[in-house]
Amino acid sequence: MTDAVTSAQTPVVSMDAITKTFPGVKALDQVRLDLYPGQVTALVGENGAGKSTTVKVLTGIYQPDGGTIRIDGDPVRFAGPKDASAAGITAIHQETVLFDELCVAENIFLGHAPRSRLGLIDTAEMHRRAAALLAEIGAPFDTYTMLRDLGIANKHLVAIARALSVDARVVIMDEPTAALSHKEIEELYALVETLKSQGKAILFISHKFDEIFRIADRYTVFRDGSFVGEGKIAEIDENALVKLMVGRAVDQIFPERTVAPGEDVLQVVGYSHPTEFADIGFTLRRGEILGFYGLVGAGRSEFMQTLFGITRPSKGVCKINGAIRVIRSPAAAVGNGIVYVPEDRGKQGAVIGLPIFQNITLPSLGRTSRAGFIRLAEEFALARQYAERLDLRAAALDQDVGNLSGGNQQKVVIAKWLATQPQVIILDEPTKGIDIGSKAAVHDFMAELAAQGLSVIMVSSEIPEVIGMSDRVIVMRDGRIAAELSGDELTPETLVRHAAGITAAPRLQEA
Repeated sequence: MTDAVTSAQTPVVSMDAITKTFPGVKALDQVRLDLYPGQVTALVGENGAGKSTTVKVLTGIYQPDGGTIRIDGDPVRFAGPKDASAAGITAIHQETVLFDELCVAENIFLGHAPRSRLGLIDTAEMHRRAAALLAEIGAPFDTYTMLRDLGIANKHLVAIARALSVDARVVIMDEPTAALSHKEIEELYALVETLKSQGKAILFISHKFDEIFRIADRYTVFRDGSFVGEGKIAEIDENALVKLMVGRAVDQIFPERTVAPGEDVLQVVGYSHPTEFADIGFTLRRGEILGFYGLVGAGRSEFMQTLFGITRPSKGVCKINGAIRVIRSPAAAVGNGIVYVPEDRGKQGAVIGLPIFQNITLPSLGRTSRAGFIRLAEEFALARQYAERLDLRAAALDQDVGNLSGGNQQKVVIAKWLATQPQVIILDEPTKGIDIGSKAAVHDFMAELAAQGLSVIMVSSEIPEVIGMSDRVIVMRDGRIAAELSGDELTPETLVRHAAGITAAPRLQEA
Protein backbone atom coordinates (compact mmCIF):
# COMPACT_ATOMS: atom_id res chain seq x y z
CA MET A 1 0.00 0.00 0.00
CA THR A 2 1.37 3.43 -0.93
CA ASP A 3 1.87 6.07 1.73
CA ALA A 4 -1.27 8.09 2.34
CA VAL A 5 -1.36 11.77 1.62
CA THR A 6 -1.28 13.72 4.84
CA SER A 7 -4.64 13.97 6.55
CA ALA A 8 -4.08 17.70 7.06
CA GLN A 9 -5.38 18.26 3.53
CA THR A 10 -8.84 19.68 2.99
CA PRO A 11 -11.24 16.89 2.03
CA VAL A 12 -12.64 16.95 -1.48
CA VAL A 13 -15.99 15.89 -0.01
CA SER A 14 -17.26 16.13 3.55
CA MET A 15 -20.57 14.77 4.80
CA ASP A 16 -21.50 16.09 8.23
CA ALA A 17 -24.47 15.11 10.46
CA ILE A 18 -26.28 13.50 7.52
CA THR A 19 -29.69 12.05 8.41
CA LYS A 20 -32.01 10.04 6.17
CA THR A 21 -35.29 8.52 7.31
CA PHE A 22 -37.67 6.18 5.52
CA PRO A 23 -41.10 5.10 6.87
CA GLY A 24 -40.35 3.22 10.09
CA VAL A 25 -36.57 3.18 9.50
CA LYS A 26 -33.84 5.72 10.29
CA ALA A 27 -31.29 4.67 7.69
CA LEU A 28 -28.71 7.35 8.56
CA ASP A 29 -28.42 9.11 11.90
CA GLN A 30 -25.98 12.04 12.06
CA VAL A 31 -23.29 10.27 10.01
CA ARG A 32 -20.07 11.87 8.81
CA LEU A 33 -17.63 10.96 6.07
CA ASP A 34 -14.53 12.71 4.68
CA LEU A 35 -12.87 11.84 1.36
CA TYR A 36 -9.36 13.12 0.64
CA PRO A 37 -7.57 13.65 -2.69
CA GLY A 38 -5.15 10.87 -3.60
CA GLN A 39 -6.46 8.56 -0.88
CA VAL A 40 -8.69 5.50 -0.64
CA THR A 41 -11.20 5.63 2.21
CA ALA A 42 -12.81 2.29 3.07
CA LEU A 43 -16.41 2.57 4.28
CA VAL A 44 -16.85 -0.40 6.60
CA GLY A 45 -19.91 -1.86 8.31
CA GLU A 46 -22.03 -4.95 8.44
CA ASN A 47 -25.05 -5.34 6.17
CA GLY A 48 -27.62 -2.69 7.02
CA ALA A 49 -25.10 -0.25 8.48
CA GLY A 50 -26.10 2.50 6.04
CA LYS A 51 -23.35 2.25 3.43
CA SER A 52 -25.63 2.01 0.37
CA THR A 53 -27.86 4.84 1.60
CA THR A 54 -24.77 7.01 2.05
CA VAL A 55 -23.69 6.33 -1.53
CA LYS A 56 -27.15 7.25 -2.80
CA VAL A 57 -27.08 10.51 -0.84
CA LEU A 58 -23.59 11.31 -2.10
CA THR A 59 -24.60 10.64 -5.72
CA GLY A 60 -27.83 12.64 -5.53
CA ILE A 61 -30.24 9.72 -5.76
CA TYR A 62 -31.50 10.49 -2.24
CA GLN A 63 -31.72 13.93 -0.67
CA PRO A 64 -30.78 13.97 3.05
CA ASP A 65 -33.33 15.04 5.65
CA GLY A 66 -30.63 16.86 7.58
CA GLY A 67 -26.92 17.61 7.60
CA THR A 68 -24.49 19.20 5.17
CA ILE A 69 -22.47 18.05 2.17
CA ARG A 70 -19.41 20.15 1.32
CA ILE A 71 -17.21 20.18 -1.78
CA ASP A 72 -13.80 21.76 -1.11
CA GLY A 73 -15.31 23.21 2.06
CA ASP A 74 -18.30 24.87 0.36
CA PRO A 75 -21.85 23.64 1.16
CA VAL A 76 -23.71 22.04 -1.77
CA ARG A 77 -27.09 20.45 -2.28
CA PHE A 78 -27.70 17.82 -4.97
CA ALA A 79 -31.22 17.90 -6.40
CA GLY A 80 -30.44 14.76 -8.38
CA PRO A 81 -27.67 12.58 -9.87
CA LYS A 82 -26.85 15.19 -12.55
CA ASP A 83 -25.87 17.69 -9.86
CA ALA A 84 -23.57 15.16 -8.18
CA SER A 85 -22.02 14.24 -11.53
CA ALA A 86 -21.46 17.91 -12.35
CA ALA A 87 -19.65 18.24 -9.02
CA GLY A 88 -17.29 15.44 -10.06
CA ILE A 89 -18.80 12.56 -8.06
CA THR A 90 -19.29 9.25 -9.82
CA ALA A 91 -20.04 5.70 -8.68
CA ILE A 92 -19.06 2.30 -10.04
CA HIS A 93 -21.55 -0.14 -8.61
CA GLN A 94 -21.27 -3.91 -8.31
CA GLU A 95 -23.90 -4.15 -11.07
CA THR A 96 -23.26 -1.06 -13.19
CA VAL A 97 -25.87 -0.61 -15.92
CA LEU A 98 -24.25 -1.01 -19.34
CA PHE A 99 -25.73 -1.97 -22.70
CA ASP A 100 -24.59 -5.08 -24.57
CA GLU A 101 -25.86 -3.88 -27.95
CA LEU A 102 -23.75 -0.72 -27.88
CA CYS A 103 -20.02 -0.45 -28.52
CA VAL A 104 -17.54 0.53 -25.82
CA ALA A 105 -17.36 4.21 -26.83
CA GLU A 106 -21.16 4.50 -26.90
CA ASN A 107 -21.40 3.01 -23.41
CA ILE A 108 -18.73 5.36 -22.07
CA PHE A 109 -20.40 8.52 -23.41
CA LEU A 110 -24.06 7.51 -23.25
CA GLY A 111 -26.00 10.63 -22.28
CA HIS A 112 -23.09 13.05 -22.60
CA ALA A 113 -21.53 12.37 -26.01
CA PRO A 114 -19.56 15.20 -27.68
CA ARG A 115 -21.57 17.15 -30.26
CA SER A 116 -20.77 18.77 -33.59
CA ARG A 117 -21.68 22.36 -34.47
CA LEU A 118 -25.00 21.09 -35.80
CA GLY A 119 -25.83 19.39 -32.49
CA LEU A 120 -25.25 15.89 -33.82
CA ILE A 121 -23.13 13.30 -32.01
CA ASP A 122 -19.50 13.70 -33.09
CA THR A 123 -18.68 10.01 -33.50
CA ALA A 124 -15.02 10.51 -34.36
CA GLU A 125 -14.42 12.75 -31.33
CA MET A 126 -16.32 10.32 -29.11
CA HIS A 127 -14.07 7.44 -30.15
CA ARG A 128 -10.95 9.62 -29.80
CA ARG A 129 -11.85 10.58 -26.22
CA ALA A 130 -12.89 7.03 -25.38
CA ALA A 131 -9.58 5.68 -26.68
CA ALA A 132 -7.69 8.15 -24.48
CA LEU A 133 -9.67 7.04 -21.41
CA LEU A 134 -9.06 3.35 -22.19
CA ALA A 135 -5.34 3.99 -22.59
CA GLU A 136 -5.31 5.86 -19.27
CA ILE A 137 -6.62 2.80 -17.42
CA GLY A 138 -4.77 0.20 -19.51
CA ALA A 139 -7.84 -1.43 -21.06
CA PRO A 140 -6.91 -4.25 -23.50
CA PHE A 141 -9.67 -3.61 -26.08
CA ASP A 142 -10.64 -0.87 -28.51
CA THR A 143 -13.53 1.58 -28.55
CA TYR A 144 -15.41 -0.20 -31.36
CA THR A 145 -15.71 -3.51 -29.47
CA MET A 146 -19.31 -4.47 -28.73
CA LEU A 147 -19.94 -4.69 -25.01
CA ARG A 148 -21.51 -8.16 -25.36
CA ASP A 149 -18.12 -9.47 -26.47
CA LEU A 150 -16.38 -8.45 -23.23
CA GLY A 151 -16.03 -10.42 -20.01
CA ILE A 152 -17.07 -9.18 -16.57
CA ALA A 153 -13.68 -7.70 -15.72
CA ASN A 154 -13.45 -5.73 -18.95
CA LYS A 155 -17.02 -4.50 -18.50
CA HIS A 156 -15.84 -3.12 -15.16
CA LEU A 157 -13.13 -1.23 -17.04
CA VAL A 158 -15.78 0.26 -19.34
CA ALA A 159 -17.73 1.35 -16.26
CA ILE A 160 -14.60 2.97 -14.82
CA ALA A 161 -13.87 4.73 -18.11
CA ARG A 162 -17.46 5.98 -18.14
CA ALA A 163 -16.99 7.34 -14.63
CA LEU A 164 -13.78 9.11 -15.64
CA SER A 165 -15.39 10.55 -18.79
CA VAL A 166 -17.23 13.11 -16.64
CA ASP A 167 -13.94 14.38 -15.16
CA ALA A 168 -14.60 12.77 -11.81
CA ARG A 169 -12.82 13.98 -8.70
CA VAL A 170 -14.47 11.40 -6.45
CA VAL A 171 -14.80 7.75 -7.53
CA ILE A 172 -17.05 5.44 -5.48
CA MET A 173 -16.35 1.72 -5.84
CA ASP A 174 -19.13 -0.42 -4.35
CA GLU A 175 -18.04 -4.08 -3.97
CA PRO A 176 -16.01 -3.81 -7.20
CA THR A 177 -14.30 -7.23 -6.92
CA ALA A 178 -17.40 -9.34 -6.20
CA ALA A 179 -17.41 -11.05 -9.61
CA LEU A 180 -13.70 -10.87 -10.51
CA SER A 181 -11.00 -13.53 -10.61
CA HIS A 182 -7.79 -13.21 -8.59
CA LYS A 183 -5.87 -11.90 -11.62
CA GLU A 184 -8.61 -9.38 -12.43
CA ILE A 185 -8.64 -8.20 -8.80
CA GLU A 186 -4.89 -7.54 -8.97
CA GLU A 187 -5.45 -5.51 -12.13
CA LEU A 188 -8.15 -3.51 -10.34
CA TYR A 189 -5.74 -2.78 -7.48
CA ALA A 190 -3.24 -1.40 -9.98
CA LEU A 191 -5.96 0.78 -11.47
CA VAL A 192 -6.85 2.12 -8.01
CA GLU A 193 -3.20 3.11 -7.53
CA THR A 194 -3.33 4.93 -10.88
CA LEU A 195 -6.43 6.84 -9.83
CA LYS A 196 -4.78 7.78 -6.53
CA SER A 197 -1.73 9.09 -8.38
CA GLN A 198 -4.07 11.33 -10.39
CA GLY A 199 -5.39 12.85 -7.16
CA LYS A 200 -8.80 11.18 -7.24
CA ALA A 201 -10.55 10.69 -3.91
CA ILE A 202 -11.79 7.09 -3.77
CA LEU A 203 -14.54 5.68 -1.57
CA PHE A 204 -14.08 1.90 -1.43
CA ILE A 205 -16.87 -0.30 -0.07
CA SER A 206 -16.00 -3.93 0.57
CA HIS A 207 -16.72 -6.69 3.06
CA LYS A 208 -13.32 -8.27 2.37
CA PHE A 209 -10.77 -7.31 4.99
CA ASP A 210 -7.81 -8.40 2.88
CA GLU A 211 -8.86 -5.85 0.24
CA ILE A 212 -9.40 -3.09 2.78
CA PHE A 213 -5.96 -3.57 4.36
CA ARG A 214 -4.37 -3.95 0.93
CA ILE A 215 -5.46 -0.72 -0.75
CA ALA A 216 -7.16 1.62 1.74
CA ASP A 217 -5.39 4.59 3.36
CA ARG A 218 -8.21 5.48 5.73
CA TYR A 219 -11.31 3.84 7.18
CA THR A 220 -14.72 5.04 8.31
CA VAL A 221 -17.01 2.68 10.22
CA PHE A 222 -20.82 2.82 10.33
CA ARG A 223 -22.99 0.75 12.63
CA ASP A 224 -26.80 0.65 12.50
CA GLY A 225 -26.90 3.86 10.46
CA SER A 226 -24.57 5.78 12.76
CA PHE A 227 -20.93 6.89 12.54
CA VAL A 228 -18.75 5.06 15.08
CA GLY A 229 -15.16 5.73 14.07
CA GLU A 230 -12.55 6.74 11.49
CA GLY A 231 -8.79 6.85 11.15
CA LYS A 232 -5.75 5.64 9.25
CA ILE A 233 -5.62 1.99 8.24
CA ALA A 234 -1.97 1.83 9.37
CA GLU A 235 -3.10 2.57 12.93
CA ILE A 236 -5.68 -0.21 13.35
CA ASP A 237 -5.71 -3.99 13.10
CA GLU A 238 -8.40 -6.40 11.95
CA ASN A 239 -9.60 -7.23 15.46
CA ALA A 240 -10.13 -3.60 16.38
CA LEU A 241 -11.98 -2.96 13.11
CA VAL A 242 -14.30 -5.91 13.74
CA LYS A 243 -14.99 -4.58 17.24
CA LEU A 244 -16.01 -1.22 15.81
CA MET A 245 -18.32 -2.91 13.32
CA VAL A 246 -20.20 -5.08 15.81
CA GLY A 247 -19.34 -3.50 19.15
CA ARG A 248 -22.79 -3.58 20.60
CA ALA A 249 -24.51 -6.02 22.86
CA VAL A 250 -27.33 -8.11 21.47
CA ASP A 251 -29.75 -5.73 23.13
CA GLN A 252 -32.93 -6.52 21.24
CA ILE A 253 -35.58 -8.48 23.08
CA PHE A 254 -36.03 -11.93 21.60
CA PRO A 255 -38.54 -14.55 22.73
CA GLU A 256 -37.29 -16.99 25.33
CA ARG A 257 -37.13 -20.51 23.98
CA THR A 258 -36.54 -23.85 25.60
CA VAL A 259 -34.52 -25.63 22.94
CA ALA A 260 -35.38 -29.30 22.65
CA PRO A 261 -34.84 -30.26 19.00
CA GLY A 262 -36.21 -33.61 17.94
CA GLU A 263 -35.22 -36.09 15.27
CA ASP A 264 -33.47 -35.23 12.01
CA VAL A 265 -35.89 -33.85 9.42
CA LEU A 266 -33.58 -32.59 6.66
CA GLN A 267 -30.10 -33.78 5.70
CA VAL A 268 -28.10 -32.07 2.96
CA VAL A 269 -24.88 -33.73 1.78
CA GLY A 270 -22.37 -32.22 -0.68
CA TYR A 271 -24.75 -29.78 -2.38
CA SER A 272 -22.85 -27.88 -5.09
CA HIS A 273 -23.64 -25.48 -7.92
CA PRO A 274 -21.35 -24.76 -10.89
CA THR A 275 -20.90 -21.07 -10.03
CA GLU A 276 -22.57 -20.18 -6.71
CA PHE A 277 -21.59 -22.62 -3.94
CA ALA A 278 -19.80 -25.90 -3.23
CA ASP A 279 -19.99 -28.84 -0.84
CA ILE A 280 -22.77 -27.57 1.44
CA GLY A 281 -23.79 -30.12 4.06
CA PHE A 282 -25.74 -29.97 7.32
CA THR A 283 -28.55 -31.57 9.33
CA LEU A 284 -31.74 -29.82 10.48
CA ARG A 285 -33.77 -31.23 13.35
CA ARG A 286 -37.45 -30.97 14.19
CA GLY A 287 -38.28 -27.82 16.18
CA GLU A 288 -34.89 -26.23 15.51
CA ILE A 289 -34.06 -22.75 14.19
CA LEU A 290 -30.87 -23.01 12.13
CA GLY A 291 -29.35 -19.65 11.23
CA PHE A 292 -27.29 -18.93 8.10
CA TYR A 293 -24.98 -15.90 8.25
CA GLY A 294 -22.59 -14.45 5.70
CA LEU A 295 -21.58 -11.28 3.93
CA VAL A 296 -22.60 -10.11 0.47
CA GLY A 297 -21.71 -12.76 -2.12
CA ALA A 298 -21.44 -15.62 0.38
CA GLY A 299 -23.98 -17.72 -1.58
CA ARG A 300 -26.63 -18.14 1.13
CA SER A 301 -29.69 -17.14 -0.91
CA GLU A 302 -28.40 -18.97 -3.97
CA PHE A 303 -28.13 -22.17 -1.94
CA MET A 304 -31.62 -21.74 -0.49
CA GLN A 305 -33.08 -21.24 -3.96
CA THR A 306 -31.45 -24.49 -5.06
CA LEU A 307 -32.78 -26.29 -2.01
CA PHE A 308 -36.25 -25.03 -2.98
CA GLY A 309 -35.85 -26.22 -6.56
CA ILE A 310 -35.62 -22.82 -8.27
CA THR A 311 -32.19 -23.80 -9.59
CA ARG A 312 -30.65 -27.26 -9.74
CA PRO A 313 -27.50 -28.47 -8.00
CA SER A 314 -24.64 -29.96 -10.00
CA LYS A 315 -24.30 -32.64 -7.31
CA GLY A 316 -25.42 -33.46 -3.81
CA VAL A 317 -28.03 -35.41 -1.89
CA CYS A 318 -31.12 -34.20 -0.02
CA LYS A 319 -32.79 -36.47 2.54
CA ILE A 320 -36.15 -35.75 4.15
CA ASN A 321 -37.01 -37.91 7.16
CA GLY A 322 -34.19 -40.22 6.11
CA ALA A 323 -35.41 -40.80 2.54
CA ILE A 324 -33.51 -39.39 -0.47
CA ARG A 325 -35.60 -36.85 -2.37
CA VAL A 326 -34.88 -35.29 -5.75
CA ILE A 327 -36.01 -31.64 -5.76
CA ARG A 328 -35.96 -30.23 -9.26
CA SER A 329 -38.73 -27.63 -8.96
CA PRO A 330 -40.52 -25.55 -6.33
CA ALA A 331 -43.55 -27.80 -6.75
CA ALA A 332 -41.39 -30.81 -5.83
CA ALA A 333 -40.02 -28.92 -2.80
CA VAL A 334 -43.52 -28.03 -1.58
CA GLY A 335 -44.63 -31.60 -2.20
CA ASN A 336 -41.80 -32.77 0.05
CA GLY A 337 -42.63 -30.28 2.78
CA ILE A 338 -40.03 -27.54 2.07
CA VAL A 339 -41.17 -23.95 1.54
CA TYR A 340 -39.19 -20.75 0.94
CA VAL A 341 -40.00 -17.17 1.94
CA PRO A 342 -37.68 -15.08 -0.28
CA GLU A 343 -35.80 -11.93 0.64
CA ASP A 344 -37.50 -9.83 -2.06
CA ARG A 345 -41.12 -10.27 -1.00
CA GLY A 346 -42.31 -7.62 -3.49
CA LYS A 347 -40.96 -9.41 -6.59
CA GLN A 348 -40.64 -13.04 -5.49
CA GLY A 349 -43.01 -13.42 -2.54
CA ALA A 350 -46.27 -11.50 -2.76
CA VAL A 351 -48.20 -11.05 -6.00
CA ILE A 352 -48.86 -7.31 -6.05
CA GLY A 353 -52.27 -6.59 -7.57
CA LEU A 354 -53.94 -9.68 -6.11
CA PRO A 355 -55.97 -9.46 -2.89
CA ILE A 356 -54.67 -10.83 0.38
CA PHE A 357 -56.81 -13.96 0.40
CA GLN A 358 -55.69 -15.04 -3.09
CA ASN A 359 -52.04 -14.50 -2.17
CA ILE A 360 -52.42 -16.73 0.87
CA THR A 361 -54.24 -19.55 -0.90
CA LEU A 362 -52.29 -19.50 -4.18
CA PRO A 363 -50.10 -22.58 -3.47
CA SER A 364 -52.99 -24.43 -1.78
CA LEU A 365 -55.73 -24.26 -4.39
CA GLY A 366 -56.07 -28.03 -4.29
CA ARG A 367 -57.50 -27.67 -0.79
CA THR A 368 -60.06 -25.04 -1.80
CA SER A 369 -61.31 -26.37 -5.14
CA ARG A 370 -63.56 -29.18 -6.30
CA ALA A 371 -63.65 -30.60 -9.84
CA GLY A 372 -61.44 -27.77 -11.04
CA PHE A 373 -63.57 -24.98 -9.57
CA ILE A 374 -62.40 -22.79 -6.69
CA ARG A 375 -64.83 -22.60 -3.79
CA LEU A 376 -64.69 -18.99 -2.67
CA ALA A 377 -66.02 -19.66 0.83
CA GLU A 378 -63.34 -22.30 1.48
CA GLU A 379 -60.68 -20.04 0.02
CA PHE A 380 -61.71 -17.21 2.36
CA ALA A 381 -61.85 -19.57 5.34
CA LEU A 382 -58.33 -20.87 4.70
CA ALA A 383 -56.96 -17.33 4.22
CA ARG A 384 -58.71 -16.12 7.39
CA GLN A 385 -57.26 -19.01 9.44
CA TYR A 386 -53.66 -18.09 8.62
CA ALA A 387 -54.23 -14.32 8.61
CA GLU A 388 -55.49 -14.57 12.18
CA ARG A 389 -52.67 -16.91 13.13
CA LEU A 390 -50.11 -14.28 12.11
CA ASP A 391 -52.12 -11.34 13.47
CA LEU A 392 -52.29 -9.76 10.01
CA ARG A 393 -53.37 -6.12 10.16
CA ALA A 394 -55.57 -5.30 7.17
CA ALA A 395 -58.93 -3.65 6.50
CA ALA A 396 -60.25 -6.75 4.73
CA LEU A 397 -58.95 -9.94 3.12
CA ASP A 398 -59.92 -8.66 -0.33
CA GLN A 399 -57.56 -5.68 0.07
CA ASP A 400 -54.73 -5.46 -2.50
CA VAL A 401 -51.60 -6.86 -0.86
CA GLY A 402 -49.63 -4.01 -2.42
CA ASN A 403 -51.36 -1.57 -0.07
CA LEU A 404 -50.07 -3.31 3.07
CA SER A 405 -47.03 -2.26 5.09
CA GLY A 406 -43.80 -4.17 4.59
CA GLY A 407 -44.30 -6.12 7.81
CA ASN A 408 -47.81 -7.17 6.87
CA GLN A 409 -46.72 -8.13 3.35
CA GLN A 410 -44.13 -10.38 4.99
CA LYS A 411 -46.87 -11.95 7.11
CA VAL A 412 -48.93 -12.65 3.97
CA VAL A 413 -45.99 -14.41 2.31
CA ILE A 414 -45.35 -16.50 5.43
CA ALA A 415 -49.06 -17.30 5.71
CA LYS A 416 -49.10 -18.42 2.07
CA TRP A 417 -46.48 -21.07 2.71
CA LEU A 418 -47.72 -22.14 6.12
CA ALA A 419 -51.05 -22.94 4.51
CA THR A 420 -49.28 -25.75 2.61
CA GLN A 421 -48.53 -27.40 6.00
CA PRO A 422 -44.75 -27.77 5.49
CA GLN A 423 -42.12 -29.55 7.58
CA VAL A 424 -39.32 -27.08 6.80
CA ILE A 425 -39.69 -23.34 6.26
CA ILE A 426 -36.80 -21.28 4.87
CA LEU A 427 -36.97 -17.60 5.86
CA ASP A 428 -34.58 -15.46 3.80
CA GLU A 429 -33.99 -12.12 5.59
CA PRO A 430 -37.42 -12.40 7.30
CA THR A 431 -37.34 -8.95 8.92
CA LYS A 432 -35.53 -6.95 6.25
CA GLY A 433 -37.08 -3.52 5.76
CA ILE A 434 -39.80 -3.82 8.39
CA ASP A 435 -40.27 -1.76 11.54
CA ILE A 436 -39.24 -2.88 15.00
CA GLY A 437 -42.78 -3.80 16.06
CA SER A 438 -43.29 -6.07 13.06
CA LYS A 439 -39.84 -7.58 13.65
CA ALA A 440 -40.87 -8.57 17.17
CA ALA A 441 -44.06 -10.15 15.81
CA VAL A 442 -42.10 -12.17 13.23
CA HIS A 443 -39.60 -13.29 15.90
CA ASP A 444 -42.42 -14.39 18.23
CA PHE A 445 -44.07 -16.31 15.41
CA MET A 446 -40.80 -18.03 14.43
CA ALA A 447 -40.41 -19.20 18.03
CA GLU A 448 -44.00 -20.42 18.01
CA LEU A 449 -43.45 -22.38 14.78
CA ALA A 450 -40.37 -24.09 16.21
CA ALA A 451 -42.25 -24.89 19.44
CA GLN A 452 -44.95 -26.57 17.34
CA GLY A 453 -42.35 -28.83 15.70
CA LEU A 454 -41.71 -26.96 12.45
CA SER A 455 -38.05 -26.85 11.38
CA VAL A 456 -36.86 -23.34 10.51
CA ILE A 457 -33.90 -22.19 8.40
CA MET A 458 -33.32 -18.46 8.85
CA VAL A 459 -31.00 -16.52 6.55
CA SER A 460 -30.16 -13.17 8.14
CA SER A 461 -27.56 -10.44 7.86
CA GLU A 462 -28.52 -8.90 11.21
CA ILE A 463 -26.14 -10.18 13.87
CA PRO A 464 -28.47 -9.60 16.86
CA GLU A 465 -31.22 -11.51 15.06
CA VAL A 466 -28.90 -14.39 14.16
CA ILE A 467 -27.66 -14.74 17.74
CA GLY A 468 -30.99 -14.03 19.40
CA MET A 469 -33.08 -16.48 17.35
CA SER A 470 -30.80 -19.35 16.28
CA ASP A 471 -30.05 -22.63 18.04
CA ARG A 472 -27.07 -23.12 15.74
CA VAL A 473 -25.53 -20.89 13.06
CA ILE A 474 -23.81 -21.89 9.83
CA VAL A 475 -21.47 -19.18 8.51
CA MET A 476 -20.87 -19.08 4.74
CA ARG A 477 -18.05 -17.40 2.88
CA ASP A 478 -17.40 -17.43 -0.87
CA GLY A 479 -19.96 -20.18 -1.48
CA ARG A 480 -18.69 -22.56 1.20
CA ILE A 481 -19.37 -23.29 4.84
CA ALA A 482 -16.77 -21.43 6.91
CA ALA A 483 -17.96 -22.47 10.36
CA GLU A 484 -20.79 -23.95 12.41
CA LEU A 485 -21.29 -22.15 15.73
CA SER A 486 -23.45 -22.63 18.80
CA GLY A 487 -23.48 -21.90 22.52
CA ASP A 488 -20.72 -19.73 23.94
CA GLU A 489 -18.79 -19.62 20.65
CA LEU A 490 -21.70 -17.78 19.01
CA THR A 491 -20.64 -14.13 19.40
CA PRO A 492 -20.69 -11.09 17.09
CA GLU A 493 -16.91 -11.19 16.79
CA THR A 494 -16.73 -14.89 15.83
CA LEU A 495 -19.51 -14.46 13.26
CA VAL A 496 -17.80 -11.56 11.52
CA ARG A 497 -14.32 -13.11 11.72
CA HIS A 498 -15.48 -16.33 10.03
CA ALA A 499 -17.63 -14.48 7.49
CA ALA A 500 -14.76 -12.16 6.56
CA GLY A 501 -12.15 -14.94 6.55
CA ILE A 502 -10.19 -13.58 9.50
CA THR A 503 -9.07 -16.85 11.08
CA ALA A 504 -5.39 -16.24 11.76
CA ALA A 505 -4.08 -14.48 14.84
CA PRO A 506 -4.54 -10.72 14.55
CA ARG A 507 -1.59 -8.88 13.11
CA LEU A 508 -0.44 -5.56 14.49
CA GLN A 509 -0.04 -2.55 12.25
CA GLU A 510 2.96 -0.29 12.40
CA ALA A 511 2.09 3.05 13.89
